[in-house]
Amino acid sequence: MEYRLLGDTGIRVSSYCLGAMMFGEVGNPDHDECIRMTHRALDAGVNFIDTADRYSMGESEVIVGKALKNRRDDVVIATKFHGPMGPDRNQQGGSRRWIVRAVEDSLRRLDTDRIDLYQHHRPDWDTDPEETLSALTDLVRQGKIRSIGTSTFPAERIVEMQWISQRRGLERVRCEQPPYSIFVRSIERAVLPTCARYGMGVIVWSPLNGGWLAGRYRKGEQPPEGSRAARRFVSRKRWSEEMNPAVGRKLDLVEELRFIADGAGITLSHLAHAFVLEHPAVTSAIIGPRIPEQLDDALAGVDVRLSADVLDAIDGLCPPGSDVDPGDMVLMLPWMAVSERRRRGV
Repeated sequence: MEYRLLGDTGIRVSSYCLGAMMFGEVGNPDHDECIRMTHRALDAGVNFIDTADRYSMGESEVIVGKALKNRRDDVVIATKFHGPMGPDRNQQGGSRRWIVRAVEDSLRRLDTDRIDLYQHHRPDWDTDPEETLSALTDLVRQGKIRSIGTSTFPAERIVEMQWISQRRGLERVRCEQPPYSIFVRSIERAVLPTCARYGMGVIVWSPLNGGWLAGRYRKGEQPPEGSRAARRFVSRKRWSEEMNPAVGRKLDLVEELRFIADGAGITLSHLAHAFVLEHPAVTSAIIGPRIPEQLDDALAGVDVRLSADVLDAIDGLCPPGSDVDPGDMVLMLPWMAVSERRRRGV
């Protein structure tokens, strides 16, 4: 296992980060099996775990807390806040009112006295970033969190938060967690260079693009039972060729990428994980297994490195800075989504 600095925090984390989104009701409800997977990852050298309060509505954090009962000091724990956590409209977002409650809830579920990386899960366009940074700074000074992170933020928001921190004497955002894979490369345009400019760590989510790059989905075949495609995870449009032309394009690209992987003597999933770790701005890739077999497959490719010829071949199929399906970025800016914000006199 390789260990890399998480930006300029001085913290060294494994190049694979164990993602716990599939721990709990949404993915694997068997707590004991999830705990065994966590221990398997730790024994393989993983020292970095990422979860969120929203994952199975707190159940994922509970499982992680159980798994680290006697190993807390050996692990860098990252979790997140932002998404709705109850019927009250104020149980979400980036307000001070919510953050100071959300962190206590996460600490209790994780059964720990501190969170190493506390991340703003998505931008809150209705809250002044200074309000959010001020609350997070207080939590750092209280020792409840160690570092601040963001997830799926556009480059301009990252720059704005760095500017506010510098001029207001507040804690800086130290890490960004964006989606990144062979199929989702738009962050190469601005997000990754911006993070590098500010000395930020980058932990990328969905390097397998929700299973597309695991080799599970083939042209002319039904998706395997229990897979995200079979369950229509998140939305039907993401998986339906009739509803989304990008699905057909992905199926074609999977076959071409399998040919590249075969030529390199590796599996498609190992090609996908190694690809994201080749970018110099990337610190760690989040592997998010639902079952032990998926974890074992990911760990088997931890030492894979790609040659320049292989990387060039991938670029030829999926050009740098491009997304095969723009919907995979999952960040809809409000001024683009709401017609009244982009039209005059409507």
